[in-house]
Amino acid sequence: MSTPIDIHRFPWIKALSVDYSSAYTRLAEFFPGNPADEETWVKALSNTKNFKRQRKQLVELLTVQQKRREAPKEALLATQKLKDKETVAVVTGQQAGLFGGPLYTLLKAITTIQLSRHLSNKFNIVAVPVFWIHSEDHDWNEIRTFQLLNSEFELKKISLSDRPGDSDRAAGSIILGKETSEALSALEKALPVTEFTENLIANLKKAYRQEATMGEAFGRLLENILGRRGLVVYDSSDPASKPLVAKIFTDEIKNAGQTNYLVKEAGKLLEAKGYHSQATPTEGNLALFFLDKKRLQIRHKKGDYFFGDKKETLKSLSELARQQPELFSPNVLLRPIVQDAIFPTVCYVAGPGELAYLAQLGSTYKSFEVPMPVIYQRASATLIDANTRRFIDRYKIPIEQLQADDEKALNNLIANLLPVSVENTFQETTDSINHSFETLTRNLSVIDSTLEGASHSTLKRIQDNLNKLRGKTTQASKRKNEVLHRQFLHAKNQIFPGGKPQERNLGFIYFLNRYGPSLIDRLNEALTLDTEKHWILTP
Repeated sequence: MSTPIDIHRFPWIKALSVDYSSAYTRLAEFFPGNPADEETWVKALSNTKNFKRQRKQLVELLTVQQKRREAPKEALLATQKLKDKETVAVVTGQQAGLFGGPLYTLLKAITTIQLSRHLSNKFNIVAVPVFWIHSEDHDWNEIRTFQLLNSEFELKKISLSDRPGDSDRAAGSIILGKETSEALSALEKALPVTEFTENLIANLKKAYRQEATMGEAFGRLLENILGRRGLVVYDSSDPASKPLVAKIFTDEIKNAGQTNYLVKEAGKLLEAKGYHSQATPTEGNLALFFLDKKRLQIRHKKGDYFFGDKKETLKSLSELARQQPELFSPNVLLRPIVQDAIFPTVCYVAGPGELAYLAQLGSTYKSFEVPMPVIYQRASATLIDANTRRFIDRYKIPIEQLQADDEKALNNLIANLLPVSVENTFQETTDSINHSFETLTRNLSVIDSTLEGASHSTLKRIQDNLNKLRGKTTQASKRKNEVLHRQFLHAKNQIFPGGKPQERNLGFIYFLNRYGPSLIDRLNEALTLDTEKHWILTP
């Protein structure tokens, strides 16, 4: 079963994301075109095809990556299609999260596959879905933890150890060690046992083996799940890809400060329109890192360039970028430019956070003379079981009310389930007391005006005590409705584990363990390309 919910209802979804779907004209100056308009796609297809890329080299390095990860033949065939200058790519990306990362990673990939198929059919073209692994990001603490619900629907965390220096390295390039086996064992113990568990764990062990990098393990797992649907997985830390964008690196060095300036100016325009500025570049930093044992920020001051304890001139650093581009890595602002210079990207499938910083990059794309692709928002969904479905349907509870870190929604529900006579009596008593005290206060003020305040204070204490009695009555009813209480907690923990939306907090492996490989088919059938809807799905 699937139920669409208007995203306007959700307070955690930022205005920019909502308006991009439903009020695009407010944001038109920040993006290359409205994805809802056909002419946007026609223009984007033309721009993408006319921009020269090194397709042969791209296909060669992709194929090497895929064969190393033992990618399915369908993925290999999809890669070969990129040789043709008429072929375009629909790209999405994410960090290499432990055991595949959160549910939204899977939703991004499925949206990308769906959109590729849609564009291929609509415009009679070949559109290849691509997943770009952000393996050069350094958010190790963010990607080393996996979360799931145990058999009691309690949120459990499984983490790789925080080894010294890991937080300063490109996270996807970190080599896994013995702690990986410990994490896999912890996962196997925590996962509720189903008919799918054994095979799932076997696939995870094959991907997350010692001596593999985090990016390689992530890519192998993703290909195992979606490679047969033609998804091309790309590990961006591959040194072989860097010569394809050496010019991007040298231009960033030559025009030091320009990217930061353009991004800041776009941020000011967004704020003037009432939105937030997602990216706030640091003055003096390039949108470029130098890769040594650590990922070092390149800084610029008075014509010189600094990283770590090194100092370079414009000439020497530019020459280094030309000769050894594998020593350089783009930051979050330059990465989209690099990505779309490498791939024939007609569209990028973004999450809400990405959409916000991409809104600041329009001028930056122009400065590097790389065509900015259409930006499309990923599918958004919550997966619930039949018990939770029956609970929210029966009691008509808006799911957003379950996010609060209290039981107010449950108390309101129980209060509404109290016998009508009890609630009526409380209301009648309240009305009667208020009316009596109104008369009493008026009469007392005739005797002594100072008694009016005392009367109001007494009424307030009586009202407080009456409310406490009402609360105790609700709690007593809650105890008598323990089943309802358990149903509430079951739904709350499933929809907002840890108080956060499910798609951000639970790993998608948890759902594959519960529903099996056919979950991918069900999601593919149930999810649509309607970006104004959040889907409540019962697989």
